[in-house]
Amino acid sequence: MTEIELVKQALNAFAGMDKDAFELSAPFWEVRQYRKGEFYNEYKNVCKHLGFVIDGVFRTYYVNEETGEEKNMLFFTNNQFVASYKSFLDQTPCNYYTECMVESTIIYIHINHLFDLYKRSHAWEHFGRMIAEMAFNIVMNHTEDFLFKSPEQRYLELVKTHPDIFNRVPLYHIASFLGIQGPSLSRIRKRMAKIK
Repeated sequence: MTEIELVKQALNAFAGMDKDAFELSAPFWEVRQYRKGEFYNEYKNVCKHLGFVIDGVFRTYYVNEETGEEKNMLFFTNNQFVASYKSFLDQTPCNYYTECMVESTIIYIHINHLFDLYKRSHAWEHFGRMIAEMAFNIVMNHTEDFLFKSPEQRYLELVKTHPDIFNRVPLYHIASFLGIQGPSLSRIRKRMAKIK
């Protein structure tokens, strides 16, 4: 299946977009390869593209200006939309970095083309609303996970959302995302392995 066919299928599953509505967007999608360590979006840049991960892993992280410590906030893996969502939706400079973690392929569309599609089609307007709602839910769920869930519960949620991530990302990045230290992550993984 080609990249354009994969994103067409994803938009149908995500927002019920039919073939005719999708065809309006067909000329605007572009495929791009990312190398490990390359940025999808950088700190203080405005995010101009909505991407769909064909294959790969991206992380969104914050850098503490005083200590230089990085804190992972989000991962994006296969068949997920990737963007610096607040920057993308508001078209304001981003407070975070979004970086490629492994050799990755995405298909993306520019915000100006999306705005044009929103005006031309109710299906695309609906898609735009769904993306905004999804972004809100991702951030709220992550925040609530830290407030209400144990590290084990956050670990299980990560495995459910990104099933292949442990094979692709160093454990210290996963520990940072979960808000724990490496040894704690190792203990959790051992406990979970015994339960299986």
